[in-house]
Amino acid sequence: MLILDGKNASQSIKDSLKNEVNDLIAKNIKPGLGIILVGERKDSHTYVRMKKNACKEVNINNFDVILPENIDESTLLININEMNQNSEIHGILVQLPLPAHINEEKILSQVSLIKDVDGFHPENIGKLALKRLENICVPCTPDGCLKILDFYDIEISGKHCIIVGRSNIVGMPLSLLLLHRNATVTICHSRTKDLQEQVKRADIIFAACGRTQMIKKNWVKEGAVVVDIGINAIDDATKKSGYRLVGDVDFAEVKEVASAITPVPGGIGPMTIAMLLEHTVKACKRQCL
Repeated sequence: MLILDGKNASQSIKDSLKNEVNDLIAKNIKPGLGIILVGERKDSHTYVRMKKNACKEVNINNFDVILPENIDESTLLININEMNQNSEIHGILVQLPLPAHINEEKILSQVSLIKDVDGFHPENIGKLALKRLENICVPCTPDGCLKILDFYDIEISGKHCIIVGRSNIVGMPLSLLLLHRNATVTICHSRTKDLQEQVKRADIIFAACGRTQMIKKNWVKEGAVVVDIGINAIDDATKKSGYRLVGDVDFAEVKEVASAITPVPGGIGPMTIAMLLEHTVKACKRQCL
């Protein structure tokens, strides 16, 4: 059984990006990422801190704006427009989720198309659906899922891939990327009948349902590849924090039957951040070269 180590794969990507960034700096160009964070969610602040540290590691400039929970949409849009107009910022990330009173779709659609490194602009999603992938960025987490499989030479073409979860951030764009790689794709969700039996048909399982350790050993056929995209906190008195992170897959059980599996943490999380950096460098090159 192979552990698909996202830390190892993402470090390889970041090492390559360092060289690309250094080449750009030699031409007096330095990639810049603007991050907008709204509210006081601890998990969002943690994710932003990790993204900023990763930017520093590969020498990408970081421009961040932290806004209060009760900010109105018009003020948030002003901040996005300022980043759109700033030539030192080549990519813009709006950390999700936004507070309930903010219309996420409206906000994301105002990010400049060429700076949409998260791939959430409606036009970028449309181009993804039409397989017009030149000069666009696709959502980072689905991109990271495919990149880790490529890193470990796991074939996608011709495989039956089952995605558990249909969100606009992961499940839907991931299904399109897999189709473009010649996989046969099934999307399962809360209304799927015989969910366990459906999942057991998969050659590759992508778990993105947000349900703690829902995928068990008896859901997985012998030799399947399992990509766990979930991240959930469960109580653990042995930890200083009082909790530990687990995925949507019961790792201890499923590793007994899977041929390869991503851990949580240390699997898709690092890959998502590596894709954000890669997309920022690509966006910089499109705008400056």
